[in-house]
Amino acid sequence: MTTKKYFFIGIKGSGMSALALVVHDLGYQVAGSDIDQYTFTQKGLEAAGIPIYAFDPENIQPDWIYIAGNAFTDDHPEIKAAHERGYEVIRYHDFLGQLMQDYTSIGVAGTHGKTSTTGLLAHVLSGVAKTAYLIGDGTGKGEADAKFFVFEADEYRRHFIAYHPDYVIMTNVDFDHPDYYHDLEDVFSAFEQEAKQTKKGIFAWGDDPNLRRLQTDTPIYYYGLKDSDDFQAVNVQRTDTGSSFDVLHHGEELGHFVIHLFGEHNILNSLAVIGVSYLEGLSMTEVAAELLTFKGVKRRFSEQKFGDLTVIDDYAHHPSEIKATIDAARQKYPDQELVVVFQPHTYTRTKALMPQFATALDRADQVYLTNIFGSVREHQGSVSSADLGAEIKHGGEVLTLDEMNVLTKYQKAVIIFMGAGDIQKYEKAFEDLLNK
Repeated sequence: MTTKKYFFIGIKGSGMSALALVVHDLGYQVAGSDIDQYTFTQKGLEAAGIPIYAFDPENIQPDWIYIAGNAFTDDHPEIKAAHERGYEVIRYHDFLGQLMQDYTSIGVAGTHGKTSTTGLLAHVLSGVAKTAYLIGDGTGKGEADAKFFVFEADEYRRHFIAYHPDYVIMTNVDFDHPDYYHDLEDVFSAFEQEAKQTKKGIFAWGDDPNLRRLQTDTPIYYYGLKDSDDFQAVNVQRTDTGSSFDVLHHGEELGHFVIHLFGEHNILNSLAVIGVSYLEGLSMTEVAAELLTFKGVKRRFSEQKFGDLTVIDDYAHHPSEIKATIDAARQKYPDQELVVVFQPHTYTRTKALMPQFATALDRADQVYLTNIFGSVREHQGSVSSADLGAEIKHGGEVLTLDEMNVLTKYQKAVIIFMGAGDIQKYEKAFEDLLNK
């Protein structure tokens, strides 16, 4: 069985790198290829001793099974070469769908909150039972005899339709990926199809009007802060050290829980994890102990201190995520000025959601923008960051990489660098100025 060799085309992608780590842990030989540019997912692959090659059709050799990353079409030179030579090529989502069949599988779907919730669920279940997991921040772990398999279920291009899991957590349904989905109804139809493919249960956020209209034979358990929710958080207390709450399931108290995480979304994410754990018969005392020790996932509210200045790195790239991140920062730093440096991600998303972006960003005290980061699929568009800046009341100035010194005037402030592109290079330029 372990004689199979897997080669990942696009191994530095966040999902691909996590999947490569899972397969490596299961005892298979793993290698992969990608662009030369350094990405944060490399660290884990290098630590595991997984070879990474530059893209080159010469990499395509017999005796390997090729896992193709979803960022690349069949015209990619390596994928094309593998097909032409008659080698087995499996798309990322199809391979993941096959892999999870041996476990009690729990997917996390949602337009936002997937990675944070998957990370939290993996952390909690790992502390209580053997758990394999695949997190969208590039983290993955394989356990051959695991009870649970926790994974991020991405709705992009309906990829999660390849999965038939035991449970799915659905954090929300919003309009996103306008380069693929026509409208909100189109996104909803994908989520409803995934709900129908789920075997044991769906945990859905009760305040989401779209999740409330899901039609499926699979039982749906709603979670939230209202009496109409199946799993309800009550007696919620939010402070600058985190949040605490009690959980009721149809009136029955399940326990008292404390998290060192910020923002209402993290209370909701915790509720979903508690709900799954409860249905699977896990000890609520053990679950509470694990929730207490979770520190977060990569590139989600990652903090550094520079004297009395706090710099936060966050992946937020949709209005709902921006709102959640600013809410979390306000909870932890109630008395400090909040400055956001936002890199819009893709022209289609910026154009489709412009008013929502402006409203969400205006929750900060001061907003700066960088130029739009395109994508593999889209290098230009009919909209610019200056267009978004014009809609923003609290600032909206567009900064280039060599203008980061503008930010050095802030004292005792919280500066949040947000985006899903290469915003970290702007953050690094600013940190280099601070270190001087």
